[in-house]
Amino acid sequence: MQEKIIIFDTTLRDGEQSPGISLDAAEKLEIAEQLARLNVDYIEAGFPVASQGDFEAVAAIARSVQGPTIAALSRTHLSDVDRCWEALRDADKARIHVFISTSPSHMEHMLKMSPSQVLAETKAGVSRAREHTADVEFSPQDATRTPYDFMLEVLQCAVDAGATTLNIPDTVGYGIPWEFGDLIANISKEIHGEYIISTHCHNDLGLATANSLAGVQNGARQVEVCINGLGERAGNAALEEVVMALTIRSDIFANATTQIKTEELARTSRLVSRLTGYPVQYNKSVVGRNAFAHESGIHQHGVLSNRSTYEIIAAESVGQTASQIVLGKHSGRHAFSDTVAKMGLTIQGDALNAAFQRFKDLADRKVEITEADIEAIVTEEVGVHEDSFFQLDNLAVSGSSTDLATATVTVTSQHQSVTTTATGNGMLDAAAQALSEATKLEARLTSLSITALTGGVDAVGTAVVQLESSTGLKVSGRAISTDVVEAAAKAYLDGLNRLVRMRTRLEQRDVSITP
Repeated sequence: MQEKIIIFDTTLRDGEQSPGISLDAAEKLEIAEQLARLNVDYIEAGFPVASQGDFEAVAAIARSVQGPTIAALSRTHLSDVDRCWEALRDADKARIHVFISTSPSHMEHMLKMSPSQVLAETKAGVSRAREHTADVEFSPQDATRTPYDFMLEVLQCAVDAGATTLNIPDTVGYGIPWEFGDLIANISKEIHGEYIISTHCHNDLGLATANSLAGVQNGARQVEVCINGLGERAGNAALEEVVMALTIRSDIFANATTQIKTEELARTSRLVSRLTGYPVQYNKSVVGRNAFAHESGIHQHGVLSNRSTYEIIAAESVGQTASQIVLGKHSGRHAFSDTVAKMGLTIQGDALNAAFQRFKDLADRKVEITEADIEAIVTEEVGVHEDSFFQLDNLAVSGSSTDLATATVTVTSQHQSVTTTATGNGMLDAAAQALSEATKLEARLTSLSITALTGGVDAVGTAVVQLESSTGLKVSGRAISTDVVEAAAKAYLDGLNRLVRMRTRLEQRDVSITP
């Protein structure tokens, strides 16, 4: 008989902890709704005690998202557990996820606690969580560097206090698959009670997916994962990798199945990439741009004869496709909106009108408009029309890309246009200086990456920037264009808009902005 593997998605909690990612409540809700369409079992929506913004996001998801159980993270402190439940209480199904560090390094340098104190905290935190809900998860942080006997003692304490899921976190990516698999198997033998074993593996050694699968093979029935492998440092086990490994290698994992709607994987990946500002590497398994691309002549010959010669996954099964729609400058609004709808994208009103106009403008510059072009236009336009304070009306740059250059920008804010000119060390720097003057916002550009979304010399590219304000707020911005400088300038402005939104939210809560 097949046993269900529970998919516990922590993109909105551990994934958002990636440097430079700062999602607001609306963005978290949008991702959560897509995760529900993907049909994950659990959505870990955040860490409510971390900030008011995180609390509000968890509460909004708990109220609105149907289907998955909504989980939130809590330390063992009783006030933390209560705050966690406050955010979750409106969910149809809720889980409190309690954790405490158990490794000698963490206990000595972070907690300043003895093993007996950690045991007492575990019992108290889990017991309080169980007062709120029957669905309680417990994690001994840094489990793979915790002495085995002590870890067993803590885990048994958690089960006795009411934990129904025991999560074994490889917090620093220290585990090796066969070693981690043995650990899971031994825990299931030694810990008495009714519970499910879970894995939470980090990718510091590139083994997160392998360790997760080793856990499943040895009795784990929940896997904690992130879309695109996001997360602290090198990230977490990627949801799409774990799910497709279980699906494709059912000969090995004969007793394991998931309820994931795999055809939603690519769409979910693109949404998370757009909202977080983290691009998906070209050769990323399952959802990467090159996952179903073939350059070698031998490979091409084989695939043309039969796709199974070099593809073990059907592209359509994960929401990828080799076929491309072809639209051009003579295509009308109806054809455009019909194509957008068939792609599973939702856009209407002013955003639809603006997206159609951008499509027509792009068609004048690009011979063939692909599905990827349209998705890039639509997803960006939706973001522009949500709550952008500044909009870029015009950009003109002159000079060298490396020497002194000049940029003139026109920015509209609250129906008022401001035009400024600035110089900089190269066109990108000049454009950033001009935008800062036009918006009266200063921010330090900490990183910039520009990549092609589509092929050809007239490819649509995406620019991703990371900015840091003088107050210490960190955001990412993203934009698309066929022009490199324009893409970078628009991404910079997108980042400035995010800074305004974050500052406004903090001021509304009467919270001081500190680094």
